[in-house]
Amino acid sequence: MSNLVVVGMQWGDEGKGKVVDILTESADLIVRFQGGNNAGHTLVVQDEKYVFHLIPSGILHDGKISVIGNGVVIDPAVLIEEINSLKGRGFLRDDSSLTISRDAHVIMPYHKEIDKAREEASGVKKLGTTQRGIGPAYEDKASRKGIRIEDLIDNKIFKEKLKENLTEKNSYLKNVLGAHELDFNTIYEQYTKFAGSSASTPSIPRTLLTTK
Repeated sequence: MSNLVVVGMQWGDEGKGKVVDILTESADLIVRFQGGNNAGHTLVVQDEKYVFHLIPSGILHDGKISVIGNGVVIDPAVLIEEINSLKGRGFLRDDSSLTISRDAHVIMPYHKEIDKAREEASGVKKLGTTQRGIGPAYEDKASRKGIRIEDLIDNKIFKEKLKENLTEKNSYLKNVLGAHELDFNTIYEQYTKFAGSSASTPSIPRTLLTTK
């Protein structure tokens, strides 16, 4: 089985989404292997505009399987919005056409706050990030402190990890960055809904998750 990798070398905006869309015609699997929702792949198909931030652009092709791999950091709110938008436009009729790794790490509110506070503290030396928490989420992944999709859907593990992480992040936000602390209950309630604890709230479909 042959593989083809599409890698951008110009810090974005090279048209990777369009290239992947073209290559999808001769592919079985389309895998997003890294990055977060700071990406924006825009396609125009039959005068219809589609914008993807997490889901591979190959999802528009029937009979193909798109994968969000464990190297991607996922903002659940963005992912759910993209899934629901696709379903509303007649795509993703079969859930098996999209697979999400349970080992992918989750972007948490404290990642976004740290990203924002660092930029504000840097003044003219700021990096110019999108402040969507991508970098801080990867820091937690590298240090093995991050929360994965697998952890998010396990209520007991999620609660324990969130308490531990939030204690550390709140201290860093307050004492180092001079930013405000975040509330545990607010984050816990929001993210357990993303995990599917409430039938009336849009959540990540379990049918899309890999067995591991």
